[in-house]
Amino acid sequence: MSVPTSTRAAVLRAHGEPLVLEELPLPQECEPGAAIVKVDCATLCATDVHLWSGGMSFPGMLPMVLGHEMVGTVVAAGPGTADALGRAVRVGDRIGWSESTCGHCHGCTVTRNPVACSDRGYGFLQRSDRWPHSTAGLAEYDYVTPNAQKFILPDDVKDTWAASAGCAVKTVLHAFDRAGGVRPGANVLVQGAGALGIVATAVARASGAGTVVTVGAPDARLELAKRFGADLVIGLDGDAESRRAAVLEATGGRGADLVLDLAGAPGVGAEAVDLAAWGGTFVIVGSTGPRPDPIPLGTVMGKELNVLGSLNGDIGDYRDSIEFLRAFRSRFAWDELFSEPVGLGGASEALASMSRLEQVKAVVHPWLP
Repeated sequence: MSVPTSTRAAVLRAHGEPLVLEELPLPQECEPGAAIVKVDCATLCATDVHLWSGGMSFPGMLPMVLGHEMVGTVVAAGPGTADALGRAVRVGDRIGWSESTCGHCHGCTVTRNPVACSDRGYGFLQRSDRWPHSTAGLAEYDYVTPNAQKFILPDDVKDTWAASAGCAVKTVLHAFDRAGGVRPGANVLVQGAGALGIVATAVARASGAGTVVTVGAPDARLELAKRFGADLVIGLDGDAESRRAAVLEATGGRGADLVLDLAGAPGVGAEAVDLAAWGGTFVIVGSTGPRPDPIPLGTVMGKELNVLGSLNGDIGDYRDSIEFLRAFRSRFAWDELFSEPVGLGGASEALASMSRLEQVKAVVHPWLP
């Protein structure tokens, strides 16, 4: 298998503008622990949409290659390259990969949590005009750095499933882990009907929840949430009081024992606290940026609520996501989450379509025309 010296990639140069197809250089050789990977599939995340539109931005971040959910086939591997389970990574292996960590900051050495790394490389933190140039999903080839957490994938997990496990699914599983799981028979409220919300609905149902309520829009996504285990879906066409009445009726007047914010919309925090049962848990997963969102602290105190933040996940959550998708393949139709694949030239329209809520998970196969 020949090793390329450059790669075609779709580069974000201006927020809200079409991506630009460019040729980016690849390293001439792999460092120890690194790999060059032919990207077989990338799935787009709502974060990609926020980055593309400018709703989420960092100073000096552009130009960049979007996409942090991807799988690929190894075309070159440096000495000693291994996956997170210690298995040697060889040419021809199909791998997924998660964030890279520095290994020497407070988060890495004291907290010992990859999510807490102060120099965590992940999807939207690498400029395309600087080495190593191509590390993200919307490219034909990627350089997977030595500190990136790699995982050799089982043959029976589809590319789309494995790609989405790299962010969407592992983010949800990490959030449930932060919450301590689901007590059998507990009432679960999922705020948001995007990919995270639908996966969370499935996790709640598979975990033995009593009543699962999913709130969001549009109607097509709510119908999908029903197929993924929601007992009740609630649209956003009514007001907060009507949603409150529906949730209380569905939960026998108690409210939700576990509320997960997977929407990040204004006002969602206050509504979550209002709808939580006494002693319940509220996990904040979907919010981005420093936008203030008022929360009634007196209600948090009076109900003795547990309020937790949950940020993405690590390679352990990625591995668990792969196993979750495998274990419940006959129960949930995972393929319904994904749209028909497009090539790099169609990535801009795929992002725009997701921003209009027309797709749950857009799929990019970089090698399609």
